[in-house]
Amino acid sequence: MSPVAIALLIPFLGTALGSAFVFFMKRDMPPMVQKVLLGFASGVMVAASVWSLIIPSIGMGEGTTAIIPPTIGLLAGFAFLLLIDYITPHIHPVGGPEGPKSRLSRTAKLALAVTIHNFPEGMAVGVAIAGALTADFNMAGALALSLGIAIQNIPEGAIISMPLRAEGNSRWRAFGIGSLSGIVEPLGGALVLLLATSVLGIMPYMLAFAAGAMLYVVVEELVPEYSQGEHSNIGTIGFALGFALMMVLDVVLG
Repeated sequence: MSPVAIALLIPFLGTALGSAFVFFMKRDMPPMVQKVLLGFASGVMVAASVWSLIIPSIGMGEGTTAIIPPTIGLLAGFAFLLLIDYITPHIHPVGGPEGPKSRLSRTAKLALAVTIHNFPEGMAVGVAIAGALTADFNMAGALALSLGIAIQNIPEGAIISMPLRAEGNSRWRAFGIGSLSGIVEPLGGALVLLLATSVLGIMPYMLAFAAGAMLYVVVEELVPEYSQGEHSNIGTIGFALGFALMMVLDVVLG
């Protein structure tokens, strides 16, 4: 299998792995395990946003004006995710406040929330791959970014499948629905790749846009979850390890 296909599929496999917890666990994922995973994924995603997306975006320009496309793209990425959070009836996948009122069940809102956030994450992987294919960027960085998203997706898959099981669904049905919430990620990445040659001129904006979307997820969804309650330092340690690992991979393999 090609590195491109692997990078596209890894995040989906992370969601499927988390959904498979329904076969082995009767309760929710242990809080300490979830904090470590979320912290580690946050570190990887932040480092990947900097080294694999923002810095290459700046490098595509010249002079002092090189910072303009990354700045615009970064802010647009934040604004896009903020808009999605505002206009869609959902709750945050890691227990944040509810969005606009709706008749959707809590589990349906969880599934919708995860699916909504998975699509731009898939696009971020697609942008990183497109940069590696069309602009001589680092494919190892795209793979590491994909891995970081997959790690984040493990608890997300579990928090969909396990409540579905608790509501009376079979284990296989709960697993299937939980896994399907991640199918939009390879679809989003593939869509970006299909358009890559036609959008090469705006690649600096796209790279930074993907970074903004990724950083929004980290700040809005992941950090509040692992920093609350007991053992918050476990998540912080996970963040440091994830950031360091991504930094080493991008520099050494680049």
